[in-house]
Amino acid sequence: MADEAFIHESSYVDDGCTIGAGTKIWHFCHVQKGATIGNNCSLGQNVNIGNNVRIGNGVRIQNNVSVYEGVEIEDNVFCGPSCVFTNVTTPRAHFPVHGIYAKTLIKEGASLGANSTVVCGHTVGRSALIAAGAVVTKDVPDYALMAGVPARQIGWVCECGKRLDDSLRCTCGRQYVLNDDKLAKKQ
Repeated sequence: MADEAFIHESSYVDDGCTIGAGTKIWHFCHVQKGATIGNNCSLGQNVNIGNNVRIGNGVRIQNNVSVYEGVEIEDNVFCGPSCVFTNVTTPRAHFPVHGIYAKTLIKEGASLGANSTVVCGHTVGRSALIAAGAVVTKDVPDYALMAGVPARQIGWVCECGKRLDDSLRCTCGRQYVLNDDKLAKKQ
């Protein structure tokens, strides 16, 4: 049936997972027990979704990404190739944390560039754009454009992904206002 999920024969989906209609899980993926993946998502080659991870609708996870337990991804998020999530702030092989993970939230519409890293315990705001190779070490505001190591804000972006100039008006027609260092869409 056209609206069912597609799971490539080389991938594993553990018992107790929920996979939404229209979702495609490509080669060599593993979705671990208790994970929930929304409708119309795409998991590229070699993606690992950890135990109990929640992924919203319309999410695109490119090749070679592991989404570990403790990470939540809201709707319409883009995770570029080989982007990295962590879930323990001080990992030690000989002192395992046994399920005590720092929470990370990627809000609706955010984009994480190729090879970017989100250190656990932080929130990436709505429609934020994290540049390729950036390392997020603190919370990211909605619509923020972040780059560098560690990532720092270098501007603002529209919901459509274009960088905003000083007028905060996008060529797509959306306009924004800045209040107390927070950007919001103008009504």
